[in-house]
Amino acid sequence: MRTVRRSALIDRPIPEPSALPRRAPLPAHHPDPVLDVVVPVYNEEHDLEPCVRRLHAHLGETFPYAFRITIADNASTDGTPRIAARLAAELPGTGWIRLDEKGRGRALYTAWSRSRAPVLAYLDVDLSTDLAALLPLVAPLISGHSDIAIGTRLARGSRVVRGPKREIISRCYNGLLRSTLAVGFSDAQCGFKAVRRDVAERLLPLVEDREWFFDTELLVIAERAGLRIHEVPVDWVDDPDSRVHILSTALADLRGMARLGRALACGRLPLTALRRSGGDLDGHLPAGLVRQVVRFAAVGAASTLCYLLLYTVLRPATGAQAANALALLASAIANTAANRRLTFGVRGRGGALRHHLKGLTAFLIGLALTSGSLAVLHLGAPGAGRRAELVTLIAANLAATLLRFLLFRAWVFPARRTTGPSAP
Repeated sequence: MRTVRRSALIDRPIPEPSALPRRAPLPAHHPDPVLDVVVPVYNEEHDLEPCVRRLHAHLGETFPYAFRITIADNASTDGTPRIAARLAAELPGTGWIRLDEKGRGRALYTAWSRSRAPVLAYLDVDLSTDLAALLPLVAPLISGHSDIAIGTRLARGSRVVRGPKREIISRCYNGLLRSTLAVGFSDAQCGFKAVRRDVAERLLPLVEDREWFFDTELLVIAERAGLRIHEVPVDWVDDPDSRVHILSTALADLRGMARLGRALACGRLPLTALRRSGGDLDGHLPAGLVRQVVRFAAVGAASTLCYLLLYTVLRPATGAQAANALALLASAIANTAANRRLTFGVRGRGGALRHHLKGLTAFLIGLALTSGSLAVLHLGAPGAGRRAELVTLIAANLAATLLRFLLFRAWVFPARRTTGPSAP
């Protein structure tokens, strides 16, 4: 038994990691345990023993590699530590650690950080998820196909038994994640996940939450970094004795979303350095077009409002053409900077001057379109008022925005391709 004290879990400064190497399958004859399944527990003296014995028997019968089970007791006050110690002594390949503080995320962070198994997983002690999904969960990680695997109760093929209250809460939570953080995975909360250790070593120092939001934060960061997340439909039966406090957990999750959203928007996470390198196929795929279009549109809407406000303020003093040029220049600089970080994921100062110079070229094209539209309007309708000017400029800006997106994607911020030799 190992006790982990609070001082061992103090948040460290976020490091700047190197790129992940190419994924590779694990050898068929691996000498050490390939899989470490963590069971986080708090006051689970009734469920712990049947869970671990059932899990151990299932792995012994179905898993083709050596395995390990780690009971992570986070500050239980009942008989859980005594039962965990007895199970660790009786069942081969079973161990336990005890933490001085509560928190499922804290338990997973500690157990995964200390494990040397190449594949790390966890499941809830109530075994709501059918263990038949465990091998399909970890197989893509063992084969080198994926970086993270998650069980999902919300995908086609899943079979779920639970009340309407929890069903609605779960769907609302995952819908909120998709609308606020633009995630692509379907179920962030299912207590049935696995990750390759080389990925966990890079991701864990970036995850701040140590409670229920831990899973979500890890998945969002991984997805934003371009890591591959595999989803497995599961059979899941709700535990009526669940001790999760829904209101306090929901409020903590909302705070976590806001914090993570700010960190992503401000570029505080080293996502680029987490992407695969060395010839992995992921390094050759351009960023998702749909997601880029959505973010580019959001930035474009904000910069268009800024442009129209500046034009309206400057028009009386400078005239239409000068007001258009000045407003478009200011909004174009801000637009390039925002798209550089938010849409195309470029961080740091490297290449910033080149990007802005190319962005100014796109600005000149937009200036030609909008100024030309104004000139045509004034030529064809010399008495046109401010409303007609604004309508014309909005239409011209839409055309300029589409052209600017194409230029940004193909020329200003082209998708980076790995041309060096593959990693061994």
